[in-house]
Amino acid sequence: MQQTAFNSYQGPGAPAGAALVQAEHLTHFIQTPTQKITILNDVSFSIPLQSMFAIIGPSGSGKSTLLNILTGIDRPSSGRIIFAGEEIRAKGENQLARWRGQHVGIVFQFFQLVPTLTALENVLLALELGRNKAPRSSWRAIALHCLEIVDLKGYEKRLPSELSGGQQQRVAIARALANDPPVIIADEPTGNLDSQMAYAIFDILVNLTRRGKTILYVTHDLDLAKKATAGIMLRDGRIVNAFNANAVIAAPPTPMRYSPGAQEQGGLR
Repeated sequence: MQQTAFNSYQGPGAPAGAALVQAEHLTHFIQTPTQKITILNDVSFSIPLQSMFAIIGPSGSGKSTLLNILTGIDRPSSGRIIFAGEEIRAKGENQLARWRGQHVGIVFQFFQLVPTLTALENVLLALELGRNKAPRSSWRAIALHCLEIVDLKGYEKRLPSELSGGQQQRVAIARALANDPPVIIADEPTGNLDSQMAYAIFDILVNLTRRGKTILYVTHDLDLAKKATAGIMLRDGRIVNAFNANAVIAAPPTPMRYSPGAQEQGGLR
């Protein structure tokens, strides 16, 4: 795969037009001395290739647990995740860490940049930690290209403290792109930004789908949720509504409803 041009990811067992990720009957619980607490309850859905996939729901609905399972940080109590035809639950911890570095880029709400490193160095660090297979001599060009994609050409020598919140989040997106993963997972990526900057950041994520990426994002902003091309709504650990996700709906729809439509029309109403 070219390291300076992002292409549609197919991978083994993932023909064009197929779902990139399939979640099958995911259940996750915590056993305490007195009770079993169910966090996810028989959750099944699929994430289409090159989609803007939204996960929404109130606090305590299971969103964070689901993200951790999708990235292989946590394992479900039962059920499985199929990524491009490959079951990730079968991997050992070291295999999962390597898989995560190659297949998933993560963008956090609070940026989590290293404050003593420049924008360029923060992206280079991702290449180092991800054990990027490109020749080390090309890493600087890769990092610069990632910064250019997020409109930060000329900012490579600035420290995070010298950047606005929106610019810091752009660096975080560039860092997530460094190892050219097929999926970018954004956990409330605009939650720490004003509305104008939030929409600018969201536009960058939308543009990445045109470069072949699949974007999975969590948001409490219903206006941003409406821009999804697919998504699910969680409540009490179950899917209560969905749009273009082949999801198993576990409860009657809530007043907020997904309805078929293109991204421009909005999927959540």
